[in-house]
Parts: sequence; C-alpha cells; structure tokens
Amino acid sequence: MPMRPSGRRVTAMIALAGISLAVATALAAILESPTIGIQDASPVYLIAVVITGSAFGTGPAITTAIAASLLYDVLFTAPRFSFAIADPREWLDLLLFLFVAIAIGRLVAVQHRRTEEAGRREREAASLFGMSRVLATAPSTEEAAAEIVRRLTRDAHLERSWIISMTAGQARVIADSDPGSPPPDASVAATLVHLRDDDAVRWVRLHEHRHTDRGSVAGEYEQVTVRLEADGVELGTLVGTRERAAGLPGFEESRILALAADQIALALRRDQLRRAATELEIAREGDTLKTALVDSVSHDLRTPLASIRATASGLADPDVPWSEEASREAAVLIDAEAARLDRLVRGVLDLSRIESGALHPDLEPHDLASIAEAVIDRVRPGLGDHTVKSDIPGSLPPVLVDAVLLDVVITNLIENAVVHGGPGTAVRLDARAGRGEWVALEVNDSGHGVPDAELPRLFDRFHRVKRSGEGSRRGLGIGLSVVKGLCEAMGGSVSAQRSPMGGLALTVSLRTAPSEPER
Repeated sequence: MPMRPSGRRVTAMIALAGISLAVATALAAILESPTIGIQDASPVYLIAVVITGSAFGTGPAITTAIAASLLYDVLFTAPRFSFAIADPREWLDLLLFLFVAIAIGRLVAVQHRRTEEAGRREREAASLFGMSRVLATAPSTEEAAAEIVRRLTRDAHLERSWIISMTAGQARVIADSDPGSPPPDASVAATLVHLRDDDAVRWVRLHEHRHTDRGSVAGEYEQVTVRLEADGVELGTLVGTRERAAGLPGFEESRILALAADQIALALRRDQLRRAATELEIAREGDTLKTALVDSVSHDLRTPLASIRATASGLADPDVPWSEEASREAAVLIDAEAARLDRLVRGVLDLSRIESGALHPDLEPHDLASIAEAVIDRVRPGLGDHTVKSDIPGSLPPVLVDAVLLDVVITNLIENAVVHGGPGTAVRLDARAGRGEWVALEVNDSGHGVPDAELPRLFDRFHRVKRSGEGSRRGLGIGLSVVKGLCEAMGGSVSAQRSPMGGLALTVSLRTAPSEPER
C-alpha cells in the first residue's frame, strides 16, 4: 500500500508547480506579444510539466499538464477568460502535455526506485561489511558474537536479538544484545526461508499463542528466527524480537538477517573445522611423540638393562671365579648403569608431566646459590674426571621458583655438559642480575660445543646433535626439552649460545621474588 505524501511534500509540490506555471505563462505572454509575434507559445508549458514531473513523479506531472492546458486556454486562446475550447489544436496540446507528463513521471519513478535500491544496497553492504570485519578480526565467532547481535539489533530494527549455537547436540546462547534480562514473551513465531533466488526470502509463521506460562496475555512482541546452517550442518539459530505493531521485518531487514545468518554460520563452521584440525594435529603430534618415545626407550633403556643383567648374571654364576677387585668393578658398573637408567626414566616422567599439563609448580622465594651448591654436592661423586665449579654471588636477590623443579633443571644442565662435553670437561655455574626483575643462571662448559646451526634446535624433543665418529647414541634427547618445559612452567626461559670456555653456554632466566613491603 503506497504511503500518503506528507503535508510538507504536498506544499512543496504545489509551490513548485505554481512557480513553474507562472514562469511558463510569463514566457508565453512574451513570446506571443506583438514584438515577437509567435502565434502559439503553448509548448513553453512543457517546462513546468518537466520540472514538476522530475521532482515529484507522474501524478504531480499529470496535474501540472492539465493545469497548464487550462491556463493556456483561458489566457491565450479565443474566447479568452473562458474554459471553452474552440480550436481542436488545444486538445492536441493537452494530449502532448499528458504524454510528456506520463513519460517524465515514469522515468522519475524508475530513477527513484534505482536510488532507493542503491541506498538499500549501500546500507546492506555497510552492515554486512561491519559484521564481516568483526568476524574476520575476532579470534573466534563467540568473541565476535556480542558485537554482531548489537549491529543486527540496530540495522534490522529489532528490539532484541541473540545467537544460539549447537555444539555436540547442546543448545547454548553465545551472545545476547540484552543479556541482563530474560527474553520477552512473543505472541507469534516466524522463521525466515530462503527461496531459490538468492535475493528472495520470505517469512513463514510457525505458531501463534495468546498466553504466557505465567498466565498473562502475550502479544506485545513477535519472535523471528533464522537457521544457521553451512555445508548441510545445522549450527544454531539467530533469534530476534520485534514489536507486534511493527509487523514482520521488511525486505531490507530480511536480507540483512539472511546474509548475516550465512556469515555467522560460515564462521561457526570454520570454528568447528579449526577445532577438528587442532584436535587432529594434537593427536598426530601425540602419536609422533609416542612413536619417538617408544623408539628411543626401546634402544636407550635396553642398553643399561642389558649391561646390568649381564654383569649381575656373571656375579651370580658360581662357576665364574670373581676376585675382590673384579667384583667391585662389576658393582660400580651396575651402579653406573642403574644411575643412567634412573636419569632416563626421570627424563621420560618429567617430559610426560610437561606434555600432559600436570606440572603445577609451587613458586616461592629461594636463594639461587644454595640450590646450585646442593646440586653440585650431590652430583660431584659421579662426575669422574669432570670438574664443576660455582661462582654465584650471595648478593643476588631471591628467585621465585619451585626448588624441586630448579634442582632438576640444574642437574640436567650439568649432566648434559658432562655427558656430551667429552672427557675432562670443566663446568662452571655463573649468575648475574639481568634487566628488570630477572636473574640469569649460566652453565658454561669447555666441551666440544655445538655448531651454530644446531643451537635453535637444542631444546626440541628427541633432538640429538650428530657428531662424526660417534658410536652408539647416548641419551633420549629429552634432557634439554625437559629443562625448557620446567623453566617455562616457572615463568622463566632458557637459551643456548657459544661459551667463552670453548664449549656450550646454557642460560636460564628466572624471575626475582617480589620484595616484601616494609612494616
């Protein structure tokens, strides 16, 4: 049903028609005056018809054409000042005026429709661009959903809107334009249906009820829903409410809701696929870890176990004579292989705790020098011809660490230097205050060192630095990855570089404990 023109628009139409007719009448009078002598100046009234039709369309143009014809007949044709039409040409002029009026009106109507369509498309594009930008820049659809429903409520002229997501068969509201209150009672429910034409959408009423669960009469609002579906998968529902007096959303609002629902559905589907890909990647990495762990354990645990079993079997054989010195050497070998086996098992357990996220450090202020000296005293008897020295100032501030985990870190760093540094390797522990609230613990050795190309990979799981002429491999390649995991769990970090002693330098950065306020 066309809208009735407002009073201001009617006044503007009358004013424009009156002015243009007055100007045309003046021109006609001048042209038909004895000075110029044109006998029929009626075509000048086409100016008024064109101006009025261009501004206000077909109806005002036709009215102006009839008024122009009557005005010219009264003022310029005989008998003057009479509506009688004696000359048949006047009927021709009237038909010409009407034809021009209709043609101009139709062209203006087409242009108005195009202008309105362009404006609608512009508003639609601006709304969808804003929602697309929010979806593209947000880490997930759920984080963007709050801004999406706010924009939809405004652009689709809704009272309220919310998004329901279906995850594993469970419906959950992920965003609501008015989260602080329950949804209003809606008397009518309608759903948006896409037709075959991309631009064609229509609303289908599902049901109508007159009473709420609380017994009060409903009818102030009506609820509209749009399914969120992508790749044939139902992902949720977009729901909105409007005042019943406003009716169902119009074409422009329906298009915005339909296209917004498509974007939201694609974003939700993208999140689903991303989660599936992440879970698949985690499973793949887990399988890789298990395979590498089994491969390493099958080799590295078998070697010390074989040595222990062979030596123990020899000691238990009554037919093999053992001197006191040989028995002592066999016992030392068993102890060394058992210690090696213990390190391997501890490394595997530590790595397992780190990978599973079961590591929860108990951070407390501790003196770094005391922990380091205790570790050195414990490992020194098993170092053989290797030397370990500590140069940690007692003036350093306390560090915020888990003492047990830091003990494991320092132990692994010393054992790594001793095992891979070569015979007679010297190890030195230094510490200094770093920038800000940090303390740097540096473990230097005089061993073989590591090629620069291998430094970035030292902390990778199961990575071993290959050396020419090296016999059977030693270790699982997890000692430094355990160090990295434990340091990061305590809020610190570890890095590797060349040592001024000629070998490798491993630097552990630890946070200092906050100073206690003075009382």
